[in-house]
Amino acid sequence: MAKTIDELMEPVLGYLHCRTPKEWIDAALQYPETILIDHAANELKAAQSAMTLMSKNPHKLDILDKMSKLAREELLHFEQVMKILKKRGIKYQALKASPYAGKMAKFIRNTNDGILVDSLIIGSIIEARSCERFHALAPYLDEELEKFYISLLKSESRHFKDYLGLAQKYSKEPIEERVQFFLQKEQQAILGADNLMRLHSGMPTDNLRV
Repeated sequence: MAKTIDELMEPVLGYLHCRTPKEWIDAALQYPETILIDHAANELKAAQSAMTLMSKNPHKLDILDKMSKLAREELLHFEQVMKILKKRGIKYQALKASPYAGKMAKFIRNTNDGILVDSLIIGSIIEARSCERFHALAPYLDEELEKFYISLLKSESRHFKDYLGLAQKYSKEPIEERVQFFLQKEQQAILGADNLMRLHSGMPTDNLRV
């Protein structure tokens, strides 16, 4: 039997340290085109990240299996967002990247095991936040976008678990302390001041830029 939205979101919301503040939602709704364009870019980046993990770990068959499936899904999502952009007459363009992921990535340990495990943990957090943001935005969007964002919850909620499971498998020690460390950094990024409006940006400032 298909899971309800609440059942899909329960592990995601239980994983992240904070939810998206209403102030961010209110600001994001003023820049719908920017959010859609950045969404498309993020789906492409997610596919690229998955393929990078595959290329760097060619002998880890479970990484190849899960990341190849994930990459295909992310590329499908990219294509779906691009269709929406085209339908709405919105031109896809390169945007300045959000510093969100970089605020976690700078703490990746510079060892072979550390790079892999920390990258997988960060991947799980990014996927969980994407899922949470889609869920947070959906009720405020038009019917087409609400339906689309809700349709993404199933795959995004699974992706974060895939990343987390692989992180634990390839770590030589329990990962909980490391997970909590990165979740704290992620919370700081989400609740900290941010003058750039992006799908994963922090709290909007008075001099918000797109």
